[in-house]
Amino acid sequence: MVVHIVDDDEDLRRSLVFLLESIGLQALTYPDAASFLDEHDPEEPAVLIVDVRMPAMNGFQLLERLLADGYPAPVVFCSAHGDIAMSVRALRGGAVHFLEKPYDPQQMIDVVQENLVEAEQRFAARRSRREVAVRLEPLTPRERDVLRLVIDGLPSQLIARELGMSVKTVDVHRARIKAKTEADSLGALVRDVLQHHVPF
Repeated sequence: MVVHIVDDDEDLRRSLVFLLESIGLQALTYPDAASFLDEHDPEEPAVLIVDVRMPAMNGFQLLERLLADGYPAPVVFCSAHGDIAMSVRALRGGAVHFLEKPYDPQQMIDVVQENLVEAEQRFAARRSRREVAVRLEPLTPRERDVLRLVIDGLPSQLIARELGMSVKTVDVHRARIKAKTEADSLGALVRDVLQHHVPF
């Protein structure tokens, strides 16, 4: 687990590294959003501490980019020029917290530690979602149609009517879906798809 600090203020980056390393956390720093995007490991569970006002790409733009990329790390915004409107925009945009500079060291530690737990859960959920998506890849378009209706709760008779096929053919598709996805049961597969919000 790591804490990424993205801020153009070198003194702040150094003080944050000192603070976080004092409680045994690894902290990596970046002077701007582009450096972070180029250098970070997107598979490593992490928390981001991001300055709102930075040259080129600001904190809000970085957050939008990360959300578009599906990067699940919790983002904590910091700003010396924060106000209620900026805080609301940050939280509505997907940030987990908004701290004003100069920050309170204990509050920063509390926020980071709390969100390291959240980060572990988010990255684990993304891994599980990817695993389920990989299991669905071998399905044919017709098998996907059948699975969607199974997820909707339709029995084989109604699926057959909906797709214009025999009940026997639906049951063959159901068996193939179970085999191809290596599911213990279709019910277990449906649970995994719904639980992890897997699009297909």
